[in-house]
Amino acid sequence: MTVLRLQIKGKWIPDRGFFLWSPRTERLGNDAWEHMRECNFRLFSQHGSSFYGSFTDVVEDIDGTVGILVPSFMALDLFADPPGNDFVTFDWSEEIKTLHLLAPKIRTALIEERFSPDFEQWCDGKQGWKLEKGLSKTDFPPYVPEWISLIVDAYVRDNTKLRGRWEKIVQSSPLLQPDSLRRIPFADEREWLETIGWISDDTPFQVGLRLAEPEEAKAAESGLNHWSLQVILQDKEDPNRVFEIDSESLFQGNLPVEKDWTFTADGERGYDSIELAHIPPNWQPFGERIARSVSKWLTLLPWLQPELTEEQAWEFLSDGSLRLAEAGVTVFLPRWWEEIRRTKGRLKMATRSSVGSAAETMFGMQQIVQFDWKMALGDVELSEEEFRQAVSTNRRLLHVRGKWIQLDPEFVQQALKLMRQKRTGLSLADILKFHLLSGDGDADATELTDEMLKAGGVQRGHEFEKGNSATEDSLRLEVELNGQLAVLVKQLSQINEAPVFQEPPGFQGVLRPYQRLGFSWLYFLRRFGLGGCLADDMGLGKTIQWIAYLLHVKSREKELRPSLLICPTSVIGNWQKELSAFAPEITLYLHYGPQRPRGDAFTKAIEGSDLIVTSYNLAQIDEAELTSTTWDCICLDEAQNIKNVYTKQSMAVRKLTGRHRVALTGTPMENRLTELWSIMDFLNPGYLGTLTEFSRRFVGVIERRRESSEIGQIQQLIRPFLLRRVKKDPAIELDLPEKQEMKEYVPLTLEQASLYDSVIQEVFERLEKEEGMARRGVILAALTRLKQVCDHPALILKEKKPTDFRTRSNKADRLLEMVEELRQEGDRCLIFTQYVEMGHLLRAFLQEELGEPVEFLHGGTPRSQRDEMIDRFQDTRLTGEKACSIMVLSLRAGGLGLNLTAANHVFHFDRWWNPAVENQATDRVYRIGQQQKVQVHKFISLGTMEERIDEMIERKQGLSDSIVGNGEAWITELSTAELREIFALRREWVGRE
Repeated sequence: MTVLRLQIKGKWIPDRGFFLWSPRTERLGNDAWEHMRECNFRLFSQHGSSFYGSFTDVVEDIDGTVGILVPSFMALDLFADPPGNDFVTFDWSEEIKTLHLLAPKIRTALIEERFSPDFEQWCDGKQGWKLEKGLSKTDFPPYVPEWISLIVDAYVRDNTKLRGRWEKIVQSSPLLQPDSLRRIPFADEREWLETIGWISDDTPFQVGLRLAEPEEAKAAESGLNHWSLQVILQDKEDPNRVFEIDSESLFQGNLPVEKDWTFTADGERGYDSIELAHIPPNWQPFGERIARSVSKWLTLLPWLQPELTEEQAWEFLSDGSLRLAEAGVTVFLPRWWEEIRRTKGRLKMATRSSVGSAAETMFGMQQIVQFDWKMALGDVELSEEEFRQAVSTNRRLLHVRGKWIQLDPEFVQQALKLMRQKRTGLSLADILKFHLLSGDGDADATELTDEMLKAGGVQRGHEFEKGNSATEDSLRLEVELNGQLAVLVKQLSQINEAPVFQEPPGFQGVLRPYQRLGFSWLYFLRRFGLGGCLADDMGLGKTIQWIAYLLHVKSREKELRPSLLICPTSVIGNWQKELSAFAPEITLYLHYGPQRPRGDAFTKAIEGSDLIVTSYNLAQIDEAELTSTTWDCICLDEAQNIKNVYTKQSMAVRKLTGRHRVALTGTPMENRLTELWSIMDFLNPGYLGTLTEFSRRFVGVIERRRESSEIGQIQQLIRPFLLRRVKKDPAIELDLPEKQEMKEYVPLTLEQASLYDSVIQEVFERLEKEEGMARRGVILAALTRLKQVCDHPALILKEKKPTDFRTRSNKADRLLEMVEELRQEGDRCLIFTQYVEMGHLLRAFLQEELGEPVEFLHGGTPRSQRDEMIDRFQDTRLTGEKACSIMVLSLRAGGLGLNLTAANHVFHFDRWWNPAVENQATDRVYRIGQQQKVQVHKFISLGTMEERIDEMIERKQGLSDSIVGNGEAWITELSTAELREIFALRREWVGRE
């Protein structure tokens, strides 16, 4: 019988295990790898825990030797039970033979759990293990202790019971935390193992150290604040049983017992069962433990003594006690220390302004509010004088009004620095921003964060950013409001807290409850010189709410200057009629038309008028006239007209001066967050900072990343100055009929598809050559052209009198079908389009096909003709050629300021891709006075970018709703690949019936 003989050598690889090889593989040959795989198979053929060698690797060493890498714990099994049989003999090296003798002893020690954490390794900052009965280092190779440590670690980790016990010890012992691996003065290893809880400590008590504060009477008598350290013994079985040791004698090496005392139920020290006694007899044998504990304390804190100065007491409280606790010492500190240690000092600005008083009712955002400094330290509040006096003592611990307070030097310097920074007072804008951004609903005191300080113009210095060793943010600044300001902030934050008035004298009509609240809210803001934006849904009556406000002001205030209303030209007539109907006593002057007075004639013309009405265009052209007087109230109707702060009319409007500013708009933000800033800056200049500051702080993070925290801050800042109610709010109680929105999907004709493809090809050829603003211009132009193709070929081909109009566009065909049907039922409709040319084409097409009058209202329609169109449409009594039941409107001219409730169908022939703008147009019909069910039809061309963009808006809509409309400008930010996907025509829909 042939016996296979395999020679095996081995060496230790730190942290990995043993590398085993055969002399045949020391020089890398063609058979080295195969030979070691054979060795691996033979070595572990009976080794189930390694899955018979599956968990071992044949590897190449750095010197080119091929061998087997065996993990530490697996090597223990291999060496404890060396493999071999009648057919294979392993010839082990002498070093491995030594390990064969050691391995069974290690395994036995594991089974009997005769191992423990290695004190020396832990003190060196390493986690290690050792066998409780050590092995002679001379008998075995030097790496054996490391191997044993890894073996024990793996064994503990794989044993559920041992692992749970060890994890509990690590979590509960500061000495085993990663950041506490330092040398601690322990007398021996046993004490350390007892301290960490690895082995039980049979001492019946634990030795602790208690810091006692000075007795108030003695301190007052002597003028000194001496603190005392008391050494105590605490019964392990009854923690309430505590013996106090004579500390002075103990520090001298003696152990006299002075008295025995207990704790009462509430934890305070009591002397109900005082008895002079020595420590219990069964404690006597452990007296040496007391002296050893004190010796360890003194090694850690050499300056410890029975009596401490105030400086030493502070050091013990803030640092020394923590060092002792890390070493496993039980430390008893005064009850109040944990409270004041966790309590952050608060610097308060207590306002003392007479804001809102009868003597001063108009002041605005820039009014300076005077305040007094206060310092709150826990339950103790100090005036500025008291605080500075306390600081002058250079003490860290003070007993004030029966309470202990701490004056940390860094904290004191921060407070003094901030006091110096803000000595002149805060503006009302600062106060409001601080409170609104606090978000806690507390109108009496608000904590100021870094963001609020920046919003209020206060910059933290370096000291404010870094905090101190005790807390990450050591100073909190608060604004504490006096009664009047507290009421103002509460009413601003909670609109229902503001007074609500009934209809004012002279108002002809009855207001709904929410409308009374609206005009009362405007008047409430007026009292404090604060501008407000009434942003109700279209159709909720913003016009009559402002009219009621005007009458209320007129009835309560005397010697008023005229007010100024600026609105789009298209709604001047509407305002004239509403004022005549609801407030006939308001003296109205229309500054409009080519014969309008200029210069001094303007000043004379407006004398005696309550209200001057003009247009946005004239606000720019007649800037000199309109800025020559201070108006009582300046009101912007459809205030989104100043959304671009850099337009001439926006800049002209901002130059106007008045006691109060009001904005009326259903869409305070259409496309960009900067539009909201523009309106708010008109109402309360400077409140949201400059446009650059606002953009840097909010625009990017909200419009690009939709950061919820920044959206929340914008909401908090604007909510008090923007009142928005929506029709679906149950509190509005409009009792409007149902509104049903439907999407009408229609395919392109073959002609439209051909034109669509040609536009796309041209666009992407240009996009390859353009970048920046030029690229955006190409994309926006492409959007317009593609929408025109989807509307009708005649629109993009600029045909004035197209033939076969109906058959060339499925949109036109579908529109005619639906209008024919609704007219048969006696219904009326509005048809919105973005393009004036499309409006003319639709008017001519529908009028010819239906044989009845169709009107087209657009921006170039004269005011008199516009008013006549609206009257004809609204008058359902008219018949024949005088009647009008179908009206085409350009989206911009017909989307605001009109009441067209005679219609009950709304068509959006092409899409603006801005829900806010489309809803504005729809609300010409769906508003107060509507008695019929309203149906809204939105046309979408199948397989085109219209369908894809509609899907994207459905998914992405939310920014405008979150803050208070998305337009199509965002499309210009898409990549070329994304644009290809959106613009691509899906031809399966082309020409389908």
